[in-house]
Amino acid sequence: MPEISQPDGTRLRLARQARGLSQQQLAGVAGVTRQAVSAVESGHSDPSLRVALGLARALGLTVEELFGPGDPGDPVLARPVAAVSEPGSRVALATVGDTFVALPLHAGPAARLGFSPAGGLVAGQAVAGQAVAGGPAGASARRPEPGHLVPVRPIGPPRPTVVVAGCDPALPLLQTPLALLDPPLAFAWWPCGSGEALRLAAAGLVHAAGLHHDDLAGDGPGNGPGNGPGNGPGNGQGAADARAAGRIPGGADVVGFASWREGLVVRPGSAVRGLGDVAGRRLRLVNREPGAQARALLDRERLRLGLDPAELPGYDSRAAGHLQVAAAIVGGLADAGVSSEPAALAYGLDFIPLAAERFDLVLPAKHAASREVQGLLRVLTSPWLLAQLASLPGYDAARCGERVS
Repeated sequence: MPEISQPDGTRLRLARQARGLSQQQLAGVAGVTRQAVSAVESGHSDPSLRVALGLARALGLTVEELFGPGDPGDPVLARPVAAVSEPGSRVALATVGDTFVALPLHAGPAARLGFSPAGGLVAGQAVAGQAVAGGPAGASARRPEPGHLVPVRPIGPPRPTVVVAGCDPALPLLQTPLALLDPPLAFAWWPCGSGEALRLAAAGLVHAAGLHHDDLAGDGPGNGPGNGPGNGPGNGQGAADARAAGRIPGGADVVGFASWREGLVVRPGSAVRGLGDVAGRRLRLVNREPGAQARALLDRERLRLGLDPAELPGYDSRAAGHLQVAAAIVGGLADAGVSSEPAALAYGLDFIPLAAERFDLVLPAKHAASREVQGLLRVLTSPWLLAQLASLPGYDAARCGERVS
């Protein structure tokens, strides 16, 4: 047990504020008085052992982390969900289980519509799980792959955060109800295809992985390593969800989020009736990344029509999500792409349906009892979230929060 002779009231205050707690709320969770919290934060009182233990447990920290020696901004070793840039780059920082996880905030899929608050700054480079402090900036050959350790200097204490990976642009709606919980939870979203989301869940880097696939065929990313067409006939949504859960070490639960239609998105008045017209007229295509269900759906339709990728200009392009596909078409960078009907409606584009899709959340069993997952399950059935999903044209939220498998 560390000696508590010089309490760091600033560290306690930052930890409390990072979690969105008032002094009264923290006191209630810790089983101490508000006056005790105030006295420790102001430096007017040394915490007793009972108070120190109560405050540390309430904040999800050890007594040494909260009151021990050392700079609260000392780097921590985190596992990035994707390769990070040079030292000094911004990341969102969260804990999943006992692991610090870093979500890069560089321009790209994580940038979304504006700058997101950072939880820390990359403090060095890392390879194969060994952090290297300092080092020359821009040494791209040593940028860590996903899952390697990278040193991150926190900007304030990390907050309890629900980390979700997936491609549904409605996922950020979870942020508001999670913040209203008592005590509140933060939210971090990593936009990616279903295959990548499942990989991150299997690696223990997210609390939930978004999986969407065909309502009837069941031939989404859960079918096997191919993550695309040709993996054999599906056995329906339940079987696909069970296969996806089976790819997570220790198993997983699957809960519903939303349903929509997915299909070909084109400019209004283009008179495109299907992928055959896109190929015949040599229209430019915007595609999704390998492992994305939209790409698998495009490939299935391409094979049905007997089309070669070379017949589709832009087949090798990679957009990061449904809204990005629609934005590329509206911006004149492409003429067609596979996306969701809600994305097409949001951008005023024409939509040719190809499949009915269901988007589920795969929750690794090893995190099931965590505060983050329990909070996520609570808000999935909240009237506010259901009303928000129902307000989005093209969304069906009837299954939100329903246990699938």
